[in-house]
Amino acid sequence: METMSQLIEGLQYGFIQRALISGSFVGICCAVLGVFLVLRRLSLIGEGLAHFSLAPIGLALMLGIYPMYVAVPMAVFASFWILQLAKQGNMYGDAAIGLVSAIGVAVGITLASLGSGFNVDLFSYLFGDILAVSHGEAWASVILSILVLGLVAMHYQELFAMTFDEEFAQVLGINTERVNHVLVLLTSLTVILGIKVVGTMLVSSLIIFPAVTALQICQGFKKALLLAVSFALLSVVSGIILAFIANVPAGAAIVLVNFVFFMVAYGVKKWIA
Repeated sequence: METMSQLIEGLQYGFIQRALISGSFVGICCAVLGVFLVLRRLSLIGEGLAHFSLAPIGLALMLGIYPMYVAVPMAVFASFWILQLAKQGNMYGDAAIGLVSAIGVAVGITLASLGSGFNVDLFSYLFGDILAVSHGEAWASVILSILVLGLVAMHYQELFAMTFDEEFAQVLGINTERVNHVLVLLTSLTVILGIKVVGTMLVSSLIIFPAVTALQICQGFKKALLLAVSFALLSVVSGIILAFIANVPAGAAIVLVNFVFFMVAYGVKKWIA
């Protein structure tokens, strides 16, 4: 009863409401894109872009600029750079992701060592601070999430075709290069949104976990999308509530709840098989 009353009281606070709203929208974006990325074996692009974002975030904090103003365009640039390296640099996609990721981390660490007074702020971007989301950040999360989901809906047929057979999609007349650019653009925006929820160190898990959990127990693509979204929403809401009640970091709590869902789904799959 005490926990329930504490929970009801917590829901009256504005910062909890903003965290739930922004976290839910970002979680939906991560889950939807995650299904496409996992099936195309591109899930690590989220990890690479998240790590690369350390560089623009560190630079922005050093210059006294709001980090997202710098992180968004730089993440978009990095996503296109990864595609370009993989296409023309005679390297596989995972190598391109690792290269760009390493550069971002190295630059970010260098800026952190040169700067002073922003290490605490940088820590919040490393591990997330969703309970500190402002009104402006909450609105930005909602608007950008709707934009991302709208673009996914517009390009759904092309993305679906390329997910299972990119060469056949080309035969059908789909401009696969353009669609790939759209996919990495949406991924870069979603990664930046997810940084405020779980931080650069954990944002890729928000993309991967709901997707792989849904794919454990679901065969149909649309059903997997819906189930991934459900897992994402449940994990975000449960993680935020757990963080408030148990006084633990919200980002870590969200990831741990995702892991529990995955283990349950994995166990169910093994039991049914």
